[in-house]
Amino acid sequence: MQRIHNAIQLTELSADDLAQLYAYPSSLDRPWVRANFVSSIDGAATSGDLSGGLGTQADRTVFMLLRDLADVVLVGAGTVRAENYGGARGAAGLRRALHRRGAGGHPDGSPPPIAVVTSSAGLDPDSRLFHDTAVPPLIITTAIAPADRKRRLAEAGGEVIEAGGVAVTPKALLSTLAERGLHRVLCEGGPSLFGELLAADSVDELCLTTAPVLVGGSARRISLSAHEFGRPMDRRHVLLDADGTVLTRWVRR
Repeated sequence: MQRIHNAIQLTELSADDLAQLYAYPSSLDRPWVRANFVSSIDGAATSGDLSGGLGTQADRTVFMLLRDLADVVLVGAGTVRAENYGGARGAAGLRRALHRRGAGGHPDGSPPPIAVVTSSAGLDPDSRLFHDTAVPPLIITTAIAPADRKRRLAEAGGEVIEAGGVAVTPKALLSTLAERGLHRVLCEGGPSLFGELLAADSVDELCLTTAPVLVGGSARRISLSAHEFGRPMDRRHVLLDADGTVLTRWVRR
């Protein structure tokens, strides 16, 4: 592999090399929370109000691989609505191979479910999340969410799970996933959900793509929280693409 200033050129990596770099720890006995975000050079988490506005080909390649490695894709309801989420579309053969190696995936190659955190069950049952998917979404909500909303989401095909009385805390959220054996967790946002998980010290690693663009404007950062905190992280790798995209992986110290 060609290395420049301790970085790896993406073009020098095979698909197996890339999967090995991003593999989850083996033999997990609890949820391992990996967050995946993209930002501009000047720190914007969106362009045109969408994270997809910052995407590059390298970011897309890693985005799809991280989904193939995961047991579940975790996302907040606001991001589902803003990004018009549908179900994950994995590579069945790759997910079977990853499972045989103990690196992730699924024995039958099926894609990971989308797990949506929404205290109010405020989702549209006619949206892509329920009708453009190969596996039912998990709707993680509360006891006080309106019963008629929960009923409609269940009728649309979602698995509705009450994980709290008035709020879904990070502890309750991860316990809910653990009860279902979903240990390889991929959090795709948004900033508020990521911030809550960070504030609760529940994030194990961050995969961050820096897109080669300056955005300006008033776009948000990748994390938002009520209080400032410090979470020391260790850099595991830096990947460089020819177009200037930088892909980093940071693990909790």
